[in-house]
Amino acid sequence: MSECKLNHTHEDVKNKYELQAAFLPEEMKPLFHQFFEKEHTQDILNEVFHLLKKYDLATEEEQGNRYNRLNLVLKNI
Repeated sequence: MSECKLNHTHEDVKNKYELQAAFLPEEMKPLFHQFFEKEHTQDILNEVFHLLKKYDLATEEEQGNRYNRLNLVLKNI
């Protein structure tokens, strides 16, 4: 993934999640619901946004990598 200099808001991440939710595994959805109930650092918001960005267009291998990283982030915050 390319490096982005923009800071994404909580609302940006939520909107991106809503666009990509249909492409994410069902077991990940409760983790996102918990995620959106809390405040997070800018670094976490940016990382989750970019892991979600174009998730639907990523190769199966890339989706697997993003899934693993999202799980790691969402379960450890």
